[in-house]
Amino acid sequence: MYQIIADEADFIVICKSANIHFHSQDGSAGVVAQAELDLGIKLYSVHRLDTLTSGLLILAKSSAAAAEFTRQFSQHKVQKYYLALAKGKPKKKQGWVIGDMAKSRRSMHKLLRSMDNPAKTQFFSHSVGDGIRLYLLKPLTGKTHQLRVALASIGVPILGDELYGGDASDRGYLHAYSLNFSYKAQAYQYSVAPPSGVAFNSPAVIEQLQQWQSPEQLTWPKVK
Repeated sequence: MYQIIADEADFIVICKSANIHFHSQDGSAGVVAQAELDLGIKLYSVHRLDTLTSGLLILAKSSAAAAEFTRQFSQHKVQKYYLALAKGKPKKKQGWVIGDMAKSRRSMHKLLRSMDNPAKTQFFSHSVGDGIRLYLLKPLTGKTHQLRVALASIGVPILGDELYGGDASDRGYLHAYSLNFSYKAQAYQYSVAPPSGVAFNSPAVIEQLQQWQSPEQLTWPKVK
């Protein structure tokens, strides 16, 4: 269900596997409950990942630590970077997607043209062959399904994300790749390559990840 990436005094960082529920459902433990059982401690969630999404999660060990991380997330002081694979030619190969989001049908969300409280996402992409592109995504906000909607809105739904029109695959190809934040005046940075997915393990993807090892140092497209 997960791997422990770091075990600090006030928090742990785990890498959640793809197709694992965040919350417990139907009597089966979600990833947070399972980590609590395995470690024998109470854990506090401060952000979440969709079931199909793999990657990095911070879990606090106390309510005080959780409050601090919640504050940082609400102020967008924790920077997250994601990887995605999608088939087809996007409307633009790099730049940004911005707009309000609203609930749609079948648990979906949609991007609106209004800008009252917009979701904001910066991105780069790189061809990895066979009509597939690898995307490096930097969400500046934390809306539900934000990245899935962002890529669908530029004509390239995420591979395996059938809810938003992506082709069926062995997994949903969205991965929480890197985290940057400060906690108690100490800087932390974690990056973990996708742990599963045939397409994520292609030589072209692995080669491109060498260029994106430090996403925080890239010159990101400006958001209007």
